[in-house]
Amino acid sequence: MVAPPHESSVSLGPYTETSSLSKSSTLSPTFSPFVNAYSRLSSWRAALGLPNPGSVENLQKEVKTTHLTNFIFDGARADLMKGLSMDPAFQVTHSFQLASQSAPPTYSFGALFANAKVLLQGNVDHEGNVSGRFQQSWSASNTSKMQAQLGMQPGHTMIQLEHDYSGQDYTLNAKAINPSPLDGSGIYVGSYLQSISKNLALGVETLYQRAALDQAEMSSSYLAKLTGSNGKWIATAQFQPIGVLQATYWHKLSEKVEAAADLQVIAAPMRRDAIATIGTKYDLRMSTFRAQLDSTGKVSALLEQRFAPSFAFTVAGEIDHFKNSAKVGVGVMIESTSLTPEEMGMVPPPGQPHF
Repeated sequence: MVAPPHESSVSLGPYTETSSLSKSSTLSPTFSPFVNAYSRLSSWRAALGLPNPGSVENLQKEVKTTHLTNFIFDGARADLMKGLSMDPAFQVTHSFQLASQSAPPTYSFGALFANAKVLLQGNVDHEGNVSGRFQQSWSASNTSKMQAQLGMQPGHTMIQLEHDYSGQDYTLNAKAINPSPLDGSGIYVGSYLQSISKNLALGVETLYQRAALDQAEMSSSYLAKLTGSNGKWIATAQFQPIGVLQATYWHKLSEKVEAAADLQVIAAPMRRDAIATIGTKYDLRMSTFRAQLDSTGKVSALLEQRFAPSFAFTVAGEIDHFKNSAKVGVGVMIESTSLTPEEMGMVPPPGQPHF
């Protein structure tokens, strides 16, 4: 009797298994030195107990929150916010701005949704320009981000894709701005920040820009971050070989007072310039005051006074001594909610009835 075809294939099993074993045994001695070296390096780094240095994007976070650059405004501004939910967080915002010297009157509507892993934020203005932001935390180490902007004018449309990976003592980031899968055009940025010791971190950031098939350029910048042993001061430096240097220093003088300094130097063949900025921030019980002075002759100040948990008043001013000009801004921020005190996690005062 002739054996069925499937029985003849069974006889090949020992030969196949022996071949795979011999192949793995041949590859194992080849890669074992690399595997052992990586294991020893990982064990050595874990024994050092180096901290995570943070991301390159937040390298100068403390200086930016102390200075006025991202907070100064002129004219009149009003932000009306309403909270619809606490967990997950859901909030809508109406923003008005008018009488500005540098921008026309604007109105925008924004919405925000956030929980432990997802962040969704959108905004649309009176001209129809739409912007959105999405953030997804896959784990404690992996986070994906996306930003998009749709403008009514040509050249105002943008999309940005980003992913962060935070290791025990390092951070990786990959970013793509307006990437095109057809011709590979776009802007691509990659950064790596590594802790060398408990106080020092070094890194590199590379930018690759491709406008067309025959137009591409690449540039890199080198980063350094030095943190005090008590965490009360941070010094950073970012250097580009084309002749650009930015150095910052932040110091927490007390629980309520912070000071920061920023120096930007451009020593390119076609341009030489330098700007120095110093600023301070005072955090009081119900208010925050910021003051700033730079080498271009600008003196700025901003006071945010919160009269109640749901109402804040802001006044900003800037004087440019070299241009002999000045501008003033006032703003209000009103928050309202339809949630009950129990839903907000607030305990009603004694004697107040529960609804």
